[in-house]
Amino acid sequence: MPIIDIKDVPKQPFPGGATYQTIVGDDEGSTPVRLGLQISEPGYSTGTHSHPYMEVITVVEGTGEAWVEGQDGMVAVEPGMTLVLPPGVRHGFRNNGTGLLKTYGVHASPDRIVDFHPEDDA
Repeated sequence: MPIIDIKDVPKQPFPGGATYQTIVGDDEGSTPVRLGLQISEPGYSTGTHSHPYMEVITVVEGTGEAWVEGQDGMVAVEPGMTLVLPPGVRHGFRNNGTGLLKTYGVHASPDRIVDFHPEDDA
C-alpha cells in the first residue's frame, strides 16, 4: 500500500463551507473501505444523513456537536472522540466552534454513499 501525504490529495468542496479529501479509495471502488478528511468551517453542518454501511468518524481538531439517532440530544465532540455509526443510523455534526473542525471518516464500503434526511433537521 502506498504512503499518502494529505498535502497531495485534492480537496472536494462541499456545499455550505467544508472540504473533503478522499485519502483511501477511488471512483473505481478498488478498495474495500474509504477514508476521508473533512475540514468544516465554523457554522458548517453536515445535515442529518445516513449510510447503508458502518461509518467511523474521529475528531482530530476543533470542536463541534453531533447527533445520533437513538441518542438523546446533542453530544459535544472534541479531538480524540470517535463516533461509531451502524448502517442506516441517522446522524450529523456541526462545527459550533470558532476554528476549523477536522474529522477523519472511515466508510466500510468501496463507495461513499450518503442518504440525506432534511426532514430530521432542526
